[in-house]
Amino acid sequence: MKIINASYEIIRPNMDGPEARNAIYQLIEQAGRTCYKSEDRITPESAAKFVSDTVKRGHEAMLEHASMTVKFIVDRGVSHELVRHRLFSFAQESTRYCNYSKDKFGKEITVIRPLWLQDDLARDLWETACDSAEKAYFRLLDEGWSPQQARAVLPNSLKTEVVITGNMREWRHFFRLRAAGTTGTPHPQMAEVAIPLFLKVREYMPELFGDIKLPE
Repeated sequence: MKIINASYEIIRPNMDGPEARNAIYQLIEQAGRTCYKSEDRITPESAAKFVSDTVKRGHEAMLEHASMTVKFIVDRGVSHELVRHRLFSFAQESTRYCNYSKDKFGKEITVIRPLWLQDDLARDLWETACDSAEKAYFRLLDEGWSPQQARAVLPNSLKTEVVITGNMREWRHFFRLRAAGTTGTPHPQMAEVAIPLFLKVREYMPELFGDIKLPE
């Protein structure tokens, strides 16, 4: 059994330089200025201010013309919260078809370490439970069960990978709920990935996300 921490990877846009940000802003500006036929006001420097003004006015429909793709590596419980954002598009590691007894998975399951394992007793209890689930899973496979049948005994801590693509308006909604906690304190393991992701994209695209504040 392998134990790892939750993580994320921004697949698109490439945030190594300003080019991707400029392309996103220019796309939003081009779409938005169509409404008022003010394309003649587009300049090489006008996009960032246009996006900032659009966000301030609450004209967020224009933000739907640009998107971002992120891969989350989280446990199955957190993935259930991710897929509630129905306007996103999802691709998720499937326990129906992934057979963790195969070589490409290291012949073991991978689980996500909970943040709150602070003492040896809790850690031992959790690891024992996950280890027992792994043994039962492999035994059922040996008995002829298919992966989609044997998965019934896999733990909620099982690692899963979820690729999410969504427009910037929905990402703003995601960050309000899962990082800023506007509807209640986010689940700790959701916040573990949502907050650092938010801070990264807010720094890169402040005109799009700078108005969203984390709780003090």
